[in-house]
Amino acid sequence: MKVLIDTNVALNILLKQDKFFPGSKKVFDLAEIGIFNAFISASAITDIYYIASKKLGKEAARENIKQHLVPVFKPATVTDSHIYKALDLEWEDFEDSVQYIVGESFSADYIVTRNAQDYTSGSIPAVTPEQFLQAITDTEK
Repeated sequence: MKVLIDTNVALNILLKQDKFFPGSKKVFDLAEIGIFNAFISASAITDIYYIASKKLGKEAARENIKQHLVPVFKPATVTDSHIYKALDLEWEDFEDSVQYIVGESFSADYIVTRNAQDYTSGSIPAVTPEQFLQAITDTEK
């Protein structure tokens, strides 16, 4: 199973955001032990670094991304073709468009996100970490 992890879920993990941390961390833990293949778009990593550096400092953000995030959530390439396709989608949130097109390019089975409603125009199921964990549990039954 291939899963695209959205920027907001990665930030929940790196910043240990109380309300959202438990579900996001469980997704991370399952990816870490190889239950599924997790990816994050390469363009999202720059956003994650920028936001995390404001909270953690530049060096801590860099080290957390290098030591924890990208070894588990593999960077997925963003090409010029992805950008053109995302622009053609004309979704309200361009970053979500790029995420979706990247997920589509490697045939993602899910997009795990905190804002699933922003992906309703796409064909890849967009789910919260909790919904994803439930889907994995249901699959194992």
